[in-house]
Amino acid sequence: MARAQFEQAAEAVKQLTTDPGNEAKLRLYGLYKQATEGDVSGSRPGFTNPVGRQKFDAWAAFKGTSSEAAQEQYVALVNDLTAR
Repeated sequence: MARAQFEQAAEAVKQLTTDPGNEAKLRLYGLYKQATEGDVSGSRPGFTNPVGRQKFDAWAAFKGTSSEAAQEQYVALVNDLTAR
């Protein structure tokens, strides 16, 4: 998969006119972070930071996924969201 496709998908997400929902947004976040930074690092935020915890968990769900595989999944999810 070309990096350009991934970057186009990342731009397409910003152009979505309807809210894809929290679950889809967290999945997009996790895939994007895995594709661009690799496995999650650091400790999970505490209970006083529920948004941080959700984001950490979304990213951690893709631990071990290669950057290329994460990019492919991200592009497929964006294509699904933009086709709606």
